[in-house]
This record gives sequence, structure tokens and C-alpha cells, in this order.
Amino acid sequence: MDKNVNILFNNFLNTFLKIFYACFPIRKKTHHKISKPWVTTGIKISCANVTYRISNNPTFKSHYKNYCKILSSVIITAKKMYFDKLLLKSTNKPSTTWNIVKTLTNSGITSSNIVEMNVHNNLTSNPFTIANAFNSYFSSVAESLKSKNYLDMNSTNNNDPLSYLRQNFNHIISPIRFNNTSTHEVDQIINSLKCKDLCGYDEVSTRILKNSAPYISSPLMYIFNKILSTGIFPDRLKFS
Repeated sequence: MDKNVNILFNNFLNTFLKIFYACFPIRKKTHHKISKPWVTTGIKISCANVTYRISNNPTFKSHYKNYCKILSSVIITAKKMYFDKLLLKSTNKPSTTWNIVKTLTNSGITSSNIVEMNVHNNLTSNPFTIANAFNSYFSSVAESLKSKNYLDMNSTNNNDPLSYLRQNFNHIISPIRFNNTSTHEVDQIINSLKCKDLCGYDEVSTRILKNSAPYISSPLMYIFNKILSTGIFPDRLKFS
């Protein structure tokens, strides 16, 4: 039964991705990075025309100071207009605002790689040893907390969580039952997603999902009902 649910979803996703990759082939595109996009051609020409920096002529010095003052004002105005335009066109203003703050404060991507780590009182730079140390800690942290017996039981010395639940919830709890979904419900959920170009490991964005909703609602409905009836979740949906 486990194989049936996984096979169903794998067949659906493979077919969907095959059509998706055929319609949207990967193409390499070179981008010319512009460090200061608000610097227009006119500003570049004006900067190139800044001369008379070294001169004892008071007239030239006065002209140079006024020219630089006007040019600085123009650059500040152009910069402000550029960022104002970004905010006006943005569909996610908080994210755009933070990107602008990072640009203005020169906050680039900082590296957070672990160079070395103390594992069992030994410094090591081996990435496999460091990864295994993290894995061992987080896989055993639940058992470590359980062994400490941090639950303070006033009525009994038994700190077993199941015993606590049985004592406080002694009435019969009705079983949980799930109703089958429908294509209408699947279509509603897909259309309620925010239209973004961000994607997961499969490279499919919510924008593509919303446009594909009329064609995938029916097979998804069948797969979801199969998941509810069997209680098995497809392996490929467990990826993050």
C-alpha cells in the first residue's frame, strides 16, 4: 500500500515536471552587475567633467565647489527616485525595504561556515566529524531530556508522560475521521496561495501552480484522498 501511494504521486510529479521542463527549459543568461543603478549616463558625464581640482585660481575653485555641490544634490535625488520607484513597483514592500537597507548599509552575504569545532574535547575541522557530532546531539536530545525526569508530579512519583495523560484524560476520546476532499477544495487551496516566483526543490513556483490548477486539481484530489484513506504520506512530499 505504501508503494501504491508513492507510485501514484511519483507518476503525477514526474509527468508534471516533464511538461514543466519542456515548457520552461533552463537557459544560461549573463547579467551585467550594476553596482549603482541610479547613476545615469548624464551623471556619469557630469562626473567626468569635474576638473580644476588642482588650481590656485579662486574662480576655478569656486566653480568647482558649486559644481560638486549641484552634482551631489543630483546624485542624491536620482538615488531617492530610484528607490522610490522600486517600492512603488514592489508587490512585497517589507522585503524590498529590507533589500534597500542592505544595499545602503553595504550588508552583503556573510559566511557562517564552521572552520573547526570542539568535539569530545578535541578540535577538529573535518566536516563529516562535525556533521556527525550535530546529528548525534539532536538525535539523542529527546532521550536526554526524558532521563532527567523534569516533570514534577505531585500526586505520583511516576513521571511517565503516558501515565500522566491517562490520569488526567480518563474519558474516551472519539477517533479522528477525515472526510475526502474534492477538486473544488483543492482548487480553492491552490488559488489561496500567494502568487510568488519562489520555488522549492522541484523548481515549481506558486505562480505556476495557480496557472496549472484547472489541470492538476483532479489528479491531486485522487492522490490526497488516497493519502487520507491509507494514512501514508508520499516520500517526495517530505522534502524541505
